[in-house]
Amino acid sequence: MMAQFVAIAGTMTLLGSALIAGVFFAFSSFIMKALGAVSSSQGIPSMQSINIVVINRSFLGVFFGTAALSLLMAGLAVAGPASPATPLFLGGAIAYIGGTFLVTVFGNVPLNNQLAVINPGGAASGDTWKRYQDRWTKWNHVRTAAATLSALLYMGALLQYPALSQHGGI
Repeated sequence: MMAQFVAIAGTMTLLGSALIAGVFFAFSSFIMKALGAVSSSQGIPSMQSINIVVINRSFLGVFFGTAALSLLMAGLAVAGPASPATPLFLGGAIAYIGGTFLVTVFGNVPLNNQLAVINPGGAASGDTWKRYQDRWTKWNHVRTAAATLSALLYMGALLQYPALSQHGGI
């Protein structure tokens, strides 16, 4: 029964990490480049709109749900019997919570809040937009790498989980 619970929770956490990694990868690989190719009077309101629209059930459900599941997986790893999967579950949780969730809360969101009050046609908007893009994208690269690492560690953990690997894996 516990093995099934771990398999389901671990798979959901793996999927959530991978979905978030994909969203952040899209921003790192082409969305921020596209926004950087237009003037600040176009880029700023576009990003302001993205930052409003992203506050929705589907994104926040996966983003916060994966953080909650990561905490659960960390707890299960610490409290459960030691196995080859234990450090991988714990590593996946740390990567997601630290490198994805906390970087978002303390890195990207404060930058978004600063951008929200910028007048796209203001005198300093060009410099502000450039600084925002540079800092936001650097933090986003960290989030992308951390969510990807988290997904890989959860996958490895599920493949190593003793109760599952005895039956040929998942």
